[in-house]
Amino acid sequence: MSVRIDENTDHMKYTDDMEAIDSDIMDRVIAEMNSYDADIYTAKDVKEALAAETCSVDNFKALLSPAALPFLEEIAQKAQKETRKHFGNSVAIFTPLYIANYCENYCVYCGFNCHNKIKRAQLNAEEIEKEMQAIAETGLEEVLILTGESPNKSSVEYIGEACKIAKKYFKLIGLEVYPMDSKDYAYLHECGADFVTVFQETYNSDKYKTLHLGGRKRIFPYRLNAQERAIMGGMRGVGFAALLGLDDFRKDALATGMHAYLLQKKYPHAEIAFSCPRLRPIINNDKINPKDVHEPQLLQIICAYRIFMPFASITISTRECERFRDNIIQIAATKISAGVNVGIGGHSQEEEKGDEQFEISDGRSVDEIYQMIEDNGMQPVMTDYIYV
Repeated sequence: MSVRIDENTDHMKYTDDMEAIDSDIMDRVIAEMNSYDADIYTAKDVKEALAAETCSVDNFKALLSPAALPFLEEIAQKAQKETRKHFGNSVAIFTPLYIANYCENYCVYCGFNCHNKIKRAQLNAEEIEKEMQAIAETGLEEVLILTGESPNKSSVEYIGEACKIAKKYFKLIGLEVYPMDSKDYAYLHECGADFVTVFQETYNSDKYKTLHLGGRKRIFPYRLNAQERAIMGGMRGVGFAALLGLDDFRKDALATGMHAYLLQKKYPHAEIAFSCPRLRPIINNDKINPKDVHEPQLLQIICAYRIFMPFASITISTRECERFRDNIIQIAATKISAGVNVGIGGHSQEEEKGDEQFEISDGRSVDEIYQMIEDNGMQPVMTDYIYV
């Protein structure tokens, strides 16, 4: 039976039905973040970071600091060099598929939150198949399956069935669903899932507590350790993100980078990916926008991730405008979404069955994104993974 979790629940304590793993990753990430003073870095530190053969943690901190902003052109050039070295000109294309928007969490900034009065829906197996057929017809070979965070409505078995259907149509299947135990990740991996992404939202646990007022998501350490449990469950890759603008974006970006870096060192076989989402307006609240994270700062963060973690995949979402997305794939991002619909059932039907999680900014089709990539002298890639 699930435990009731509300704003009086200690957000730092696991509930009895959550798997607690023996790991020091969270403590190390939080310690690095808490000790980070972005204002102590100087132009000299930034120049040293740019000259370094490999990027140290201290170099990464310098690249995220305010002192780095005047060097944005040089930082972008170095990031581009690293991207070309490890990824060539290729840009992967995928689309997200929202199969349910029921949610049991109360996150004040999210359109799916359980107190927001929106049209709720869940696709059945037949509808999921229709959506996946419609997506596959565009030529895409990678899909990202998303649900609201409701283990009751979107059970592990339900998500597993969606993965099995996806396997018929796609070569690469990612998940962005609620955090779960390693045995559940193992089951979903058996069903066909390759990749798990979890947005930590903010790594500042005090701020986190004020934003997540109910539901399992309130439990900070369970969420933070989700990627490690996914790797333990056999997932090939894991993705990391902070929702930039919820708190001090430099500290959150540092913590996201450190989280990925430490897990990569602990599990060298795991593929690592970053997403770089900024806050977007939601249904019933158009006041939600990022705090202090403007496009130069977003560019700075993405380039710093690339220089610090040269082999990591970096996704740029439709939260950003066409112009920014078109430019960032030529510098540091290696994956872009296309033909995006963040409502429920919008790929195969005229009308969505359920409302959207947030407002998107770039509504271009798969063909348009494909053409844009080619027009920029890049190579669109539908999948770079072959099962033998």
